[in-house]
Amino acid sequence: MKAQDGMYIDGAWRPAAGPDLIDVVNPVDERIIARVPAGGADDIDAAVRAARAALPSWAATPPAERAARLTALRDLLVARKDEIARTVTAELGSPLAFSEAVHAALPIAVAGTYAELAATYSFEEKVGNSVVHHEPIGVVGAITPWNFPLHQVVAKVAPALAAGCTVVLKPAEDTPLTAQLFAEAVHEAGVPAGVFNLVTGLGPVAGQALAEHPGVDLVSFTGSTAVGRSIAATAGAAVKKVALELGGKSANVILPSADLAKAVAVGVADVMSNSGQKCSALTRMLVHRDQYDEAVALATAAAAKYGERIGPVVNAKQRARVRGYIEQGLAEGARLVAGGPEAPRDTGYFVSPTVFADVTPDMTIAQEEIFGPVLSILRYEDEADALRIANGTVYGLAGAVWAGDEAEAVAFARRMDTGQVDINGGRFNPLAPFGGYKQSGVGRELGAHGLAEYLQTKSLQF
Repeated sequence: MKAQDGMYIDGAWRPAAGPDLIDVVNPVDERIIARVPAGGADDIDAAVRAARAALPSWAATPPAERAARLTALRDLLVARKDEIARTVTAELGSPLAFSEAVHAALPIAVAGTYAELAATYSFEEKVGNSVVHHEPIGVVGAITPWNFPLHQVVAKVAPALAAGCTVVLKPAEDTPLTAQLFAEAVHEAGVPAGVFNLVTGLGPVAGQALAEHPGVDLVSFTGSTAVGRSIAATAGAAVKKVALELGGKSANVILPSADLAKAVAVGVADVMSNSGQKCSALTRMLVHRDQYDEAVALATAAAAKYGERIGPVVNAKQRARVRGYIEQGLAEGARLVAGGPEAPRDTGYFVSPTVFADVTPDMTIAQEEIFGPVLSILRYEDEADALRIANGTVYGLAGAVWAGDEAEAVAFARRMDTGQVDINGGRFNPLAPFGGYKQSGVGRELGAHGLAEYLQTKSLQF
């Protein structure tokens, strides 16, 4: 695969400060497909300095001009969508059809929403005898994960640029090639030098240096709750704003009046998509006791269809983590009805699509984020019990409710402690705010709420 051998800083590709490299491995066959520089504190410092120098001019750029640069960026991503899909498939292992439909198409759509918002957002409003002015917060340190490598980059960088902020991006070390493609598109779109900067590197080195840097005004991080806590503590010591999109253990609640077959099929498909590597995955299916056995049979049959259709997980460490959770589920008494910890192939980081029945709310697999193709099916006694189980984790990122009557589903959804709920299979909306309650994070991404994260407010009294 094509790879840049430097960092994108101040409008140009420049050599890294040190000689260390990161191997980029194809999860399907475990081959090294590229190497990129492993940046460190010196590279981060150079990028932050470039972003600080570019901030006054970019912040003063009229929103219409910022919108024009974002429109050009969106168009360049459209022109390179096939290359983006192939690159994601190579470094993440995602099946090409999914890479085309989601990994390439979704960030293009999100970039388009921010091109429009940059031109239409009300950066100033009249409140009584005051003018309330919304201005860019400053330099943004964006740290993105590997599971949706381009979407997560665009969901942070596009609103930051629309707001008038400058950015230093540290992408996940497993998927840096997609981020390099994005940097090339930013350059071609005519975004001024220093407004966007890219440093590839390891999280504990480059990511930590970015979070700690005194020249960064906001740290936007997507990843594990454990790392999010560390970043929040670092930022808190400097009284620095954070936006955190963290883990999830989302409940898919199927009420007795629902279309059971459809609800189960959609729920299984959600857990298996992207090989289960989604913080919003509906990994806990809650079914009434009278329909439980039927739901388990339906889920078992549905999971069997995904054996050859899902890709691997991202690396050997993640594969071991997911298999460890499967083994723990067995040890704690859950009943395995599909899949299991055994490797389905000799080569590649594959995990069998796995379904557990007889899962109780206190089991590890019902409480902790697995981040793999593993579904737990839990039974509930009545609606109050279903709500107790649904809300009974430290997470609150997403969820779903199914019912024969939409009003019934909505009434239940309003009582769920979670940031986003799909009603009877509702479609993902790139304009709706996305983010969590409790330990699933702080702040929101996407749409106008996502743009507001990168703004600070000033009141002018008259």
